[in-house]
Amino acid sequence: MGGLSMDQAFVQAPEHRPKASVAEADGIPVIDLSPLLAAGDGDADGVDALAAEVGRASRDWGFFVVVRHGVPAEAVARAAEAQRTFFALPPERRAAVARSEAAPMGYYASEHTKNVRDWKEVFDLVPRQTPPPPTTAVADGDLVFDNKWPDDLPGFREAMEEYGEAVEELAFKLLELIARSLGLRPDRLHGFFKDDQTTFIRLNHYPPCPSPDLALGVGRHKDAGALTVLYQDDVGGLDVRRRSDGEWVRVRPVPHSFIINVGDIIQVWSNDRYESAEHRVAVNVEKERFSIPFFFNPAGHTMVEPLEEVVSDESPARYNPYNWGEFFSTRKNSNFKKLDVENVQITHFRKN
Repeated sequence: MGGLSMDQAFVQAPEHRPKASVAEADGIPVIDLSPLLAAGDGDADGVDALAAEVGRASRDWGFFVVVRHGVPAEAVARAAEAQRTFFALPPERRAAVARSEAAPMGYYASEHTKNVRDWKEVFDLVPRQTPPPPTTAVADGDLVFDNKWPDDLPGFREAMEEYGEAVEELAFKLLELIARSLGLRPDRLHGFFKDDQTTFIRLNHYPPCPSPDLALGVGRHKDAGALTVLYQDDVGGLDVRRRSDGEWVRVRPVPHSFIINVGDIIQVWSNDRYESAEHRVAVNVEKERFSIPFFFNPAGHTMVEPLEEVVSDESPARYNPYNWGEFFSTRKNSNFKKLDVENVQITHFRKN
């Protein structure tokens, strides 16, 4: 990362530092999505069983692994290769596509999570820009979601657009399963994502770290959006806080899979029937690591609140409505700077 040294900004508070060894997670749900892909053949029972499986995983873990998911292996391989090529560019070439507070797409190497700097560098892009990129209105202006493509990197844009299209298709299928699992009609949640999505793709690069006992690639956090569809390479480093005992456990890479995180928006829509998983990324001394999260987010104008179908006299709404665009832009901007307070969370909208 351009001569990055072990600065104090990277050092986690003692209670948040990773242990020397983290147990591998047992029992993480691995879900075969092929029944959904074959649903055109009339396998309604298979889809219902799949939805129930997704529901259990979302309730018990807040995330799960999917295999036989329909995303072409070639598209994943091309995106992963393009990612490695980009981060191998000289620092000045990467800096030429740096992001800014007003235009948050592009390259960035000093992100903060929970007010501690992450040991990583990233490149953010939106998966589709036709029609024109959406803007998210905020109090002091608009966030402009406009991609900064690196010049003279053949095939980079095409690989990322192909990947984004394929993973978005998977994200909508997962959204259908989440809806079914909550007893809703299959397309109940689709409308939130039809216009002006704030979905974005992040390319993560975690270089070898001289003090992996002090720093984290990404500090502990929960994803603010609806769903995260994560590709990770075979190095490993993703830790999830286990619901049953609060311990951190390592998620072993499964070949040809994606890890699906339930985000805060799903937690609110489901009125806490599902809970987003707290997770972090550990780094190591020897190996660099790459991952590609696809953050599936609704339109900026969306008001997020528990769905009317899951609210009742026995189970009243646990959250006040909040505007996703304002929430998202506040989270985005805070990544640029160390704050005196914790960033905005859905707990701030929880009813007493």
